[in-house]
Amino acid sequence: MKKQTEKNKETQTVRMMSYFINATADIITDEGIDRVTIRKIADLAGYNSATIYNYFEDLSHLIFFASMRFVKKYTDALPTYLLRARTPLERYFLIWECFCKYSFESPQIYYAVFSANLGTHPINLTKYYEYSPTDLVAFPDDIKPMLLESNLSKRTLIAFNQCISEGYIQEKNAERIAESHYLIWQGMLTMFINNRSTYTVDEAAEVTVNHIRNTIH
Repeated sequence: MKKQTEKNKETQTVRMMSYFINATADIITDEGIDRVTIRKIADLAGYNSATIYNYFEDLSHLIFFASMRFVKKYTDALPTYLLRARTPLERYFLIWECFCKYSFESPQIYYAVFSANLGTHPINLTKYYEYSPTDLVAFPDDIKPMLLESNLSKRTLIAFNQCISEGYIQEKNAERIAESHYLIWQGMLTMFINNRSTYTVDEAAEVTVNHIRNTIH
């Protein structure tokens, strides 16, 4: 009986969170991410603003979860990109190529997920995929841990694993290189967000990946 009660409570929590996440995603689609407010989300979901804080710590967390819906375009495309890889290092560069293309197409979304201030409790992506488990079905087991990590430097380090084990990168240098790759991407993303880039999305992706390649070769 107790287990059933706990299960019912968990189901209700997931349902309520989904209402607010869906409402947030709809506002992002219709008005843009910078137009999202707690009041708008509450009105669209049909609840008062105070109810939202029973399920989310603040607005940034809601935007984070809603933004993950749009990041799915990248995760859906990634397995096809990886088919082109002949070596672990090529595979690593293709991960970045795919990520750059989709992040530069939607810079505000990717900023919300991978760069925005989420307060004192950074979100673990495992929690998101608990609500959307089918989003990870198509991925090789060695890629899934990367997708579950919201810290991009740590994601990069996970993506390095095979390169390290096969001698393409020395383990002692991996953390430093991973951080530099994150900073290269962050710099280009910031240029897109601030409308300071004259590159097309494809050009920006190529330039960014070339900079990343040059830190290894």
